[in-house]
Amino acid sequence: MRQRKKTGIFFPRFEGQRLKDFPQALANILDKENVSYYDGVYTSDNPYYVKPATEEMLVKVHSRDMIEGVKRAGYYETALYSAGGTVQAALEILWGRIDNAFVFTGVGDHHAGRNFFGGWCYFNGAAVAIAMLREGGVTRFAIVDTDSHHADGTRDIFCQDKEVLHVCFCYQDYHDECGNVDIALPYGISDGAYVRKMEQEFTRRAIVFKPEFIFWELGYDAVHGEYGDKGISKDCPAKLAKVIKDTADTVCRGRLVTILCGGSRRQLATYIIPRVIKELAELD
Repeated sequence: MRQRKKTGIFFPRFEGQRLKDFPQALANILDKENVSYYDGVYTSDNPYYVKPATEEMLVKVHSRDMIEGVKRAGYYETALYSAGGTVQAALEILWGRIDNAFVFTGVGDHHAGRNFFGGWCYFNGAAVAIAMLREGGVTRFAIVDTDSHHADGTRDIFCQDKEVLHVCFCYQDYHDECGNVDIALPYGISDGAYVRKMEQEFTRRAIVFKPEFIFWELGYDAVHGEYGDKGISKDCPAKLAKVIKDTADTVCRGRLVTILCGGSRRQLATYIIPRVIKELAELD
């Protein structure tokens, strides 16, 4: 019998309403043998405690002026735990304790650049995780972003970095020789058309690029009725999850960190997130 992927679920502290139904909404997932649950509640010596990012980690990516600005913005602790969960997930994969991960976040990260933040994004967790993985000997990375909005912060950090492939599905078309790619999604795109674009525009490039880790910025704000509505159904994120996971399995031994990004509706979070995690963990 084939062994299922070992999936880590990272659930740090958060604010707001969209995650009020969690972790209860994962009741039929958390009891599976191949699923590990990390949270920000029990400290002591618990190995499954989500640790906040440290300032020493943050300055590998962000300026000290920006960090001080986030401290004054009122979401500093939440931002530390959100970025810290992403870093911890990446390191747990690097150390072989899990195969892939889903990271819940209280605030986002893809609008946070080297010296700016906005759009409810404060620290760029994916970028900080990449900085930490580089210290562990990892060199090549891919970031795929399915939030409706352009990942201007991530692009600011990696725009000249030829060892990071950044594919952003948003509102414009763009590509250059440094591995920066934007794919415009028209309003009313079908689930099937989106999946095909993912296969053509991300999977194809990832196979050629050969990253050692993949980060997925999962924004469900493109779902019909959300604030970044592209017209896709609430089943589309799980379909994308399968393609992205299969790509990671093909190119980098399944090393995939999925980061919760945009989206606001509580009912959609409760429907979408468990289905995405089931794809990652290969659960029926």
